[in-house]
Amino acid sequence: MPLPKAELHLHIEGTLEPELAFALAARNGVTLPYADTEELRKAYLFSDLQSFLDLYYELMAVLHRAEDFTELADAYLARAAAQGVRHAEIFFDPQAHTARGIPIGTVIEGLARALDGAEERHGVSTRLIMCFLRDESAESALATLEAARPYLHRITGVGLDSAEVGHPPSKFREVFAAAEALGLRKVAHAGEEGPPAYIREALDVLGVERIDHGLRCMEDPELVARLVRERVPLTLCPLSNVRLRAIDVLEDHPLASMLDAGLMATVNSDDPAYFGGYVGDTFDAVRGALGLEREQLRTLARNSFEASFLDDDEARRARYVAEVEAYDFDAE
Repeated sequence: MPLPKAELHLHIEGTLEPELAFALAARNGVTLPYADTEELRKAYLFSDLQSFLDLYYELMAVLHRAEDFTELADAYLARAAAQGVRHAEIFFDPQAHTARGIPIGTVIEGLARALDGAEERHGVSTRLIMCFLRDESAESALATLEAARPYLHRITGVGLDSAEVGHPPSKFREVFAAAEALGLRKVAHAGEEGPPAYIREALDVLGVERIDHGLRCMEDPELVARLVRERVPLTLCPLSNVRLRAIDVLEDHPLASMLDAGLMATVNSDDPAYFGGYVGDTFDAVRGALGLEREQLRTLARNSFEASFLDDDEARRARYVAEVEAYDFDAE
């Protein structure tokens, strides 16, 4: 049995495996510019974040109907459960779909069908986080929040993702204030390719509770001290960092140093279909590359549940943490 864990940084569109992409393309009459799944997999070589995003958005063209989103999410949940995920907080990008003429309700209702059955089918509790695309306008983000109003009972929080450099968190001050007024939790990508100053802005201007990535905080000792002091969770994605060239090789990842510094680090898969592994694979990879000890892995798993948005179900959180504390690595 794998180490129990929560996944807090997972883009559902980034779980689109080539086989499912071709199946959905056939179902929806979409022609992909690749001969087969093998040729598509060869395209999963990226020089930076933007080169990944270009393919990421291109492949979304196969997602048309509610059942497409249901199938996508259910496939992720099955894989995640097999790798020890007990709780998943799932990002989705409504603007990437509404820009293609797909109604936001189609996206949310399709995802919700999979999430509603996640505990019964996979033993995984879930939350849904709606992300705004930071390379779109703040007005577009506000319009998206407004369009989501009928579905807010399905949504736990809002996030901020896509191309980071040149799109500081402060650009989205108004929409995050509006989301807070609606009772939504707040997270944001910051410090992946952007500077440590973006992490400060996400905290001080947007008022986020978690930093997605946060990799570059290590360049700013004062920021590290603040993140430790305030127990701000970082949802790190080591395989993503390597695939997108933020770090040359996994052995250079600062995860171990972050744990030694007392940062509340978590390990996640980001866009696992594109980056070479789901969250259990990521745990295995960092364990091998960084020589993490068993108790460091236990800390990462414990942090994932403590950083989750399970405030409305503390008994469940306590149960998950107890599973982590009781985990026997010798039984793997």
